[in-house]
Amino acid sequence: MSFLNKLKALGQQAGKEAQDTWSRYQSGPFADATMAACALIAAADGQIDPQERSRTAQFITSSEKLRSFNVADLRAKYERYCDALSRDRDFGKIEAMQAVSKLRDKEDEARAVLSLALVIANADGHFDPSEQAAARDIAAALHLSPAEFGL
Repeated sequence: MSFLNKLKALGQQAGKEAQDTWSRYQSGPFADATMAACALIAAADGQIDPQERSRTAQFITSSEKLRSFNVADLRAKYERYCDALSRDRDFGKIEAMQAVSKLRDKEDEARAVLSLALVIANADGHFDPSEQAAARDIAAALHLSPAEFGL
């Protein structure tokens, strides 16, 4: 199995294991951290491609895994973080990482944030090195081991 196939399989496995977990976390900080993480991965290559942004937003609103959330609220949060990253990459990244790091002391929620971000990152079947690096940064902000998530 190639490295990318292995990584994709790990992302899918994490998604299956975390699906039940996500429905337990309905808090604002969890939703903010999750959507911030997704925006950080979308912006990993230095820009947010409009098609990727649109596909991710559609995934957020149509995913069975996210049905327990107010998906309109999730999409609005995702768009807000994407806009911040597009306006000013450095300040947008600081804002998004602050939202992510608020869950660093809540291990279960932190794992769920990273798992969901990986599922969304893998939704298009392409998880490039810059996205992997962003995921490792998110793991570090959450005080999680990147290796545990195949990163």
